Amino acid sequence: MATTQKTASPKKSQGFTGVRGAFWIIVVCAIIAFTLFFTWFGHGSHFQDGDSANHPLDIWGTIFKGGIIVPVIHTLLLTVIAMSIERWLALKTAFGKGALPKFVANIKAALNANDFAKAQQLCDAQKGSVANVVGASLRAYKEMETTPGLKKAQKIAKIQQAHEEATQLEMPTLTMNLPIIATIVTLGTLTGLLGTVVGMIRSFSALSAGGGADSAALSQGISEALINTAFGIATSWFAVVSYNYFTNKVDKLTFALDEVGYSIAQTYEANHTEEA
Repeated sequence: MATTQKTASPKKSQGFTGVRGAFWIIVVCAIIAFTLFFTWFGHGSHFQDGDSANHPLDIWGTIFKGGIIVPVIHTLLLTVIAMSIERWLALKTAFGKGALPKFVANIKAALNANDFAKAQQLCDAQKGSVANVVGASLRAYKEMETTPGLKKAQKIAKIQQAHEEATQLEMPTLTMNLPIIATIVTLGTLTGLLGTVVGMIRSFSALSAGGGADSAALSQGISEALINTAFGIATSWFAVVSYNYFTNKVDKLTFALDEVGYSIAQTYEANHTEEA
């Protein structure tokens, strides 16, 4: 009687798994940035005589003097903040409910004791990407125990293949939107530099014109250059910290997956002899 074998797919991660429409996050951040620039930073209460063309009275008016590139940089900064929150929530789901090192240690202990029921219970309780991959490897282990006609090395390779395939299914969730943060690392600095150059052009234009009447234009040009420089550096700094932090988290999770996958393959090799 023929038996139909069916490879079980990893369980879906429960909880927040990330935002796939990152473009709309950028659009919303741009709307917020430009709205704040024209309605709050450019409000008359922040300038002498209530006119944004006059000298600013506080930090908000000074920021407005940075020019139209300011809300562009603010869009990048808000995007980094939003993406960082999104990645934190997604990776929190991916890591599961318990501490990852403890979960890995418990899984290895259950494998050493040949207690696969306990290992599956640990996966069901942990949830997340690691638990999904380990569960897929355990199912492949059980399937190989009932699969005749294959050599021991082939069965171990099948278990490792199931582990790798399950890992690849989880990786898009782990690394999603990180390239956007990585792009903003450079884009923030370049946009700030653009604002700096525009401000310095305005300053030198005021100097070349000469006369005391152009002192306001000179001041505005210098202000525009310095404000854009400051916000560009701040945006890139935040993006670098965020990208490196989440990349490190993904690396830790990947290392944990590799460690457990190796343990499962080694357990099969130790518990089974070569078929005649």
